[in-house]
Formats: sequence, structure tokens, C-alpha cells
Amino acid sequence: MTELLPDQVIDEDRFRRALALHAAGVVVVTATSGGAPAGLTATSFSSVSLAPPLVSFYVAHTSTTWPSLRAAQRFAVNILSSGQADLATRFALRGVDRFAAPTRWRPAADGTPLLEGVCAHLLCTPHTTIDIGDHVLVVGRVTGVEVRDPGDPLLYHRGRFGDFHPQTP
Repeated sequence: MTELLPDQVIDEDRFRRALALHAAGVVVVTATSGGAPAGLTATSFSSVSLAPPLVSFYVAHTSTTWPSLRAAQRFAVNILSSGQADLATRFALRGVDRFAAPTRWRPAADGTPLLEGVCAHLLCTPHTTIDIGDHVLVVGRVTGVEVRDPGDPLLYHRGRFGDFHPQTP
């Protein structure tokens, strides 16, 4: 066991292993920019505020999708269901057409791509972005909510996708 000392130099690999122990929900953030759909997988999604309704996620500065999302006037947070690990993986890959088959999606009234088979869609407008470390914190104001399937969410834990299994009391 390592003794914790204030202001110690943090080994990046050890830090990653520690963070991998935290289970996180999985979303795909989608938008239309320049007439083309764009999207990425995020496990950093969080609610921020109920009044006003705000949500957030982080994007790495190195993301090739972030410039398209940043330019969009609206975006959707697609909360993935437990059977959508392949979709989460697809939207995390570089160099593939993420919206081509087998991805199933439809445009919202404003053209924002909405993925099919998800638990819920949150339609958002950009509220705030802040550069923090090697990421951008993106805060969106929720302008619409569509609960599609209140089934189990997709989770990310120890570098793998999985299901939620509630404990019995």
C-alpha cells in the first residue's frame, strides 16, 4: 500500500487504473455541423442543475470530432441502453463513418441526429465551455427530453462496457 502524501507526483498509469474503478454511464453526443452529422462517445456525462436544466461532459483537446460539435448550434445527449456497447465503441473509433449502417438514427425536428434504441435523448444548446487540463468541459442547457426506454443503462467500468445489476435489499 502506498502512503498518500500531499502534492506528490502522480503516476499517469496508476491514476488511470484508479479512475477505471469508477463505473460511469455511457452517452453518445451528436450534432449536425456544416450539414453533416457528428458524434462521439462520452463516459464523463453528468447532470449539473435542475433549474435551469443543465448537463455536462468532457471532450479531450485531441478529439477530431470536437471542432464539429463546437460549431453546432444544438446537440443531443443520447443515453445508451445496456445492449448498445457496439454503438458506444463505434462512436469512440476514429476514421469510420459513425452514422453509416448498422447505426440507426433519425434527425430531430431541428436536424440534430438522434440515435435509435437509446434510453433517452436530451436536446441541448451550448451553455458554457471551459478549458480544463487536457479536456474541454462542455455544459449544455437542456431544451427537450425524450424518454424512449426506461431500461437498464450501459455502464463503463475497468475499460469495459457492461450492465447494471441492482442488489436486492
